[in-house]
Amino acid sequence: MTSRVWVKFFLTTLLVGGITTGIVGFIVRWNEFDHLFANFEWLEILSVLFWLFGVGLIFSIISQMGFFAYLTVHRFGLGIFKSLWNGVQIILILFVLFDLVYFRYKAFAEPGEGVIPYFGLVAVILIAGLLVAALKVKTTNKGAFIPALFFMVVVTTIEWVPVLRVNEESWIWLMVFPLLICNAYQLLILPKYNQESAIQRQRLAAKKSST
Repeated sequence: MTSRVWVKFFLTTLLVGGITTGIVGFIVRWNEFDHLFANFEWLEILSVLFWLFGVGLIFSIISQMGFFAYLTVHRFGLGIFKSLWNGVQIILILFVLFDLVYFRYKAFAEPGEGVIPYFGLVAVILIAGLLVAALKVKTTNKGAFIPALFFMVVVTTIEWVPVLRVNEESWIWLMVFPLLICNAYQLLILPKYNQESAIQRQRLAAKKSST
C-alpha cells in the first residue's frame, strides 16, 4: 500500500470510528442523555457528541493497531503452520469464545447468578464475525472465511479487553460496536485500497519510463 493510500485508509477508518461511536453512544447511554433532547439543550448535545466522536477516534486507532498486528501474525502463522494455520485459528476462536463466557462468569457473577446471561456478548461477537466472514468470501474467495472470522472474533476481543476487565456494561457496548464496525470496514475495504495502490504504482512507473 502506498503512503498516500494508507493515509486515506487511516483517515476514513478514523471517521468510521468517530461517527459510529457518536451514534452508538447516544443509543446505549440514552438514559443519561434523554433529558438533553427533552429540554432541547443543543449545546450540551453537541458537546456530548464531540466527546463521543473523540472517544470513537481512540477506538478506531485501537482497531487499526489490531488490524495491522493481525496482518503480521497471519503472515507468521502461514509461514510457521502452513496448511495447519486454519486449524490453529479455529482452535483459537473456540478458546476465545469459551473464555468470554467462563472467565467473565467467574470474575463478575453474583452468588446464585446463572451463566446464560454471559452468552450474550459471545453471540454478538460470533454473529458479527460470521456475517463479515461471509461477506469477505463473496468479495474474495472461500479461503478467506477462517482468517476473517479469526480477526473479527479473536482480535476484536483482544482490543476489547481493557473494558471487559472493568465490566461496566455501558462501556462494554459502547466500545464493542465501533470496534466491530471498524474491523469489518478495514477487512472488507482493504482489497479496494490495495488495488488503488497498485494503480498508483503503475502510473508512477509509466511516468518514469516515459521520461
